[in-house]
Amino acid sequence: MTLTTTHIDELLEKCRRGDERAQMKIYKKYSKAMYNTALRIVKHSAEAEDIMQECFLKAFTKLDSYEGTSTFGAWLKKIVVNHSINAYNKKIKYQEVSYNDQFKNAVDDGMGISSEEEEANPKVKMIMRTLNSLKENYRVALTLHLIEGYDHEEICEIMGISYANCRTTISRAKESLRKKLSTYEN
Repeated sequence: MTLTTTHIDELLEKCRRGDERAQMKIYKKYSKAMYNTALRIVKHSAEAEDIMQECFLKAFTKLDSYEGTSTFGAWLKKIVVNHSINAYNKKIKYQEVSYNDQFKNAVDDGMGISSEEEEANPKVKMIMRTLNSLKENYRVALTLHLIEGYDHEEICEIMGISYANCRTTISRAKESLRKKLSTYEN
């Protein structure tokens, strides 16, 4: 059963009143996509799961601040992206050793590449593996731009960089990805 916007709005209203069943329905609807969004940024499955859980808690406690100017999924996704970027920046700040988890991508609602598509298409698998091998700032910028669909202004805000730096980073990241992919093809 596909949840319509009206049904989501009804569930959100129940969530505001503390209805746990409505919260669980919302969680089940969006959890996979939000997990994969976090995973693309932090690249560690346990950390991505923690971030996803924390973001749902934050969303449910701050539901009154959701104004409905965008879809609930987009509002929630922005919370997840911001929280993931903060976690990633903390990890870099403390120079933790990064983990090389396999990239998992079971996204529903058309938010990104589905795991079925990735498994069925070796070219997509190779592109995602190559994307994950880029420098961290390139990987994050390209993920936000190409996979998550954020525009340059939103990426600037999320990554805390200037507009010019954002455009340059994305351009260089695309070029780096092209070069790495061309070496695989030859």
